[in-house]
Amino acid sequence: MSAVETIHVDGVWRAAASGAQREVLDPADATVLAEVSEGGSDDTDAAVAAARRAFDGGAGPWPCTPVAERAALLRRVADLLQRDREPLALIESRDTGKTLEEGRVDVDDVTNAFRYFADQILAEGGGRVVDAGSPDVHSVVVHEPVGVCALITPWNYPLLQASWKIAPALAAGNTFVIKPSEVTPLSTVYLMRLLGEAGLPAGVGNLVTGAGDPVGARLAEHPDVDLVSFTGGLASGTKVMQAAAPSVKKVALELGGKNPNVVFADACATEEDFDTAVDQALNAAFIHSGQVCSAGSRLIIEEPVRDRFVAELARRAERIKLGRGTEPGVECGPLVSAQQLAKVEAYVASALAEGAALRCGGKRPEPNAVRPADGYFYAPTVLDLCHGAMAVVREETFGPILTVETFHTEGEAVALANDTEYGLAGAVWTKDAGRARRVAGRLRHGTVWINDYHPYLPQAEWGGFGKSGIGRELGPSGLAEYREAKHVYQNLDPKPVRWFAG
Repeated sequence: MSAVETIHVDGVWRAAASGAQREVLDPADATVLAEVSEGGSDDTDAAVAAARRAFDGGAGPWPCTPVAERAALLRRVADLLQRDREPLALIESRDTGKTLEEGRVDVDDVTNAFRYFADQILAEGGGRVVDAGSPDVHSVVVHEPVGVCALITPWNYPLLQASWKIAPALAAGNTFVIKPSEVTPLSTVYLMRLLGEAGLPAGVGNLVTGAGDPVGARLAEHPDVDLVSFTGGLASGTKVMQAAAPSVKKVALELGGKNPNVVFADACATEEDFDTAVDQALNAAFIHSGQVCSAGSRLIIEEPVRDRFVAELARRAERIKLGRGTEPGVECGPLVSAQQLAKVEAYVASALAEGAALRCGGKRPEPNAVRPADGYFYAPTVLDLCHGAMAVVREETFGPILTVETFHTEGEAVALANDTEYGLAGAVWTKDAGRARRVAGRLRHGTVWINDYHPYLPQAEWGGFGKSGIGRELGPSGLAEYREAKHVYQNLDPKPVRWFAG
């Protein structure tokens, strides 16, 4: 079999230096979906060297490319994404297990990210003028690219997370090496081909497919990498930060969350209100089988409506249509891997052993025509009577598990919602506008929704408090992550200082 060429270095597609390959599995039936190159340290070093050359020198280093040209390239990429919306959505659906419609939404969101950062850099002026207190001094703060960026993305939203990093990195004038998850690399390979078609110069964007160790580890420690942006789990993020420390490179981390969805009784005052709150609780917890960093996996509900709410929630969760994401009518796909399936099963077992009450799910579903027996499917699960000491409440399960906790007062609701080491996202449901603002103001989470769950905007920052990470993606701050501030002070009428007598 000929080598698979999914490594992109200095404008050339190639196989791994070692010749190693990896099988990418379809999570719906565990069959081989594709084969990719299994890159190693040598491939990583070559990619970093190419990015370094493209940043530092050559006939036209990327940082010197006019802003208008960078913005135009980002817009061309956006147009190509829309042109190839269907094949990209299909790749994302089959590789991650999510539904085809979710894949389409992802492609649209990626398109919006590229267009946003194109608009963002074009809207900027020539820097921030600083009043030095003298007409003979011109003082300005400008922003320059960081340099070579290592971009490490997760398996749940590979295309989306790649765009959140690549678009601002290129907009700011950086070069990069991207390492997608070895579990779901296919859409990133496709995106790199679109970048080439859009005219990205050789060496500016590089891709190494392979495992976190050695590829991700080498990128984090590499002395020629100026910034590492990582999205993934807490344990891996900690290792990235430790590896980056000796070279004191910039680090941006998004490490997930354990996100509360707080529902007050007044949010369920009418039948329409009740239906909306239940529907949104399902969306919060079970979109993409719960494999979402901002999933509302902790339902924190006021006691008067608890029993009815949980009963209806469980009834609807049992009716969620599980199956291959490309099949019509399927609402929820499989988990991404056998490893993730085993992890979810272990969390449910530990919760039941600790006293949680199973209201629905808690098992693998029976196979059928759209749900192959070998697929990594797990039924949407509602666990009642949960408390903060349980692992399933404290740790990010990344699966279709919803835990239920109960409160009686506003203060208790806030305390429960903030009782987590994470702080990525959360929501509050209430008809009381004053209460909504108070609770939102007290929640220690990077995004707070009021009477909604999951929407985000490319022009608004995304990131978390606590162990959810450091830094922000999207918005003006997302662009700032890929820049260094420089103060340029110009004396227009220099004279001797006479500090020393001479």
